[in-house]
Amino acid sequence: MLQAAVIVLDFETTGHSPAFGDRPIEVGAVRLENGMMVDRFQALMNPGFTISWFIESLTGINNELVRAAPDCEEVMTRFADWIGDTPLVAHNAGFDGKFLDAELARIGRERTNPMACTVLASRRLFPEAPNHKLATLVRHLDIFTTGTFHRALADAEMTGRLWLAMTDLLRGRYQLDEVPFALMQALTRIARTKVDRFIRAYIEGQGMAPSPSAKA
Repeated sequence: MLQAAVIVLDFETTGHSPAFGDRPIEVGAVRLENGMMVDRFQALMNPGFTISWFIESLTGINNELVRAAPDCEEVMTRFADWIGDTPLVAHNAGFDGKFLDAELARIGRERTNPMACTVLASRRLFPEAPNHKLATLVRHLDIFTTGTFHRALADAEMTGRLWLAMTDLLRGRYQLDEVPFALMQALTRIARTKVDRFIRAYIEGQGMAPSPSAKA
């Protein structure tokens, strides 16, 4: 099975937006190649200020842990080197992408990696799901989980399995050897009712004709 490498990432943060001074307190990521997780990255980081009781209760990450952790700049330098220019995936990419870009800017780096969102993709591919929160999709699709949520590496691993479930669905439905990252990105911008028509047009335009047995 051919599939280009992607990195699936997740941040735990002090709040909702770097525009209001919030910063990451943990990053977790997995590298997927040919349908397998081949590498992992996880690190706590010190945001430089006290985290709230709400964030501690949500994540289990307390102030003692972050005080002992390296600062965000050190961790993000290592993380930027680790991801390189590999395409990125996140569950709610708008959220994680904002924090990634803000932290890279602090260390004089800039993201050139394309990024795809599993929330948006799952809305197109699994419209029957009760909602498109990560925990709900994990249950809906019977994705393996240790039961840990709101820790960066655990969430990245589950999102990685969700990404594989989506690419496997497309591969089987359209008889594809590979699901291009650009296709996954593009379908997130298509109305749900037009997804099938769009994917078929994309495949034909790329010279990857689906088999005659694929659903019309």
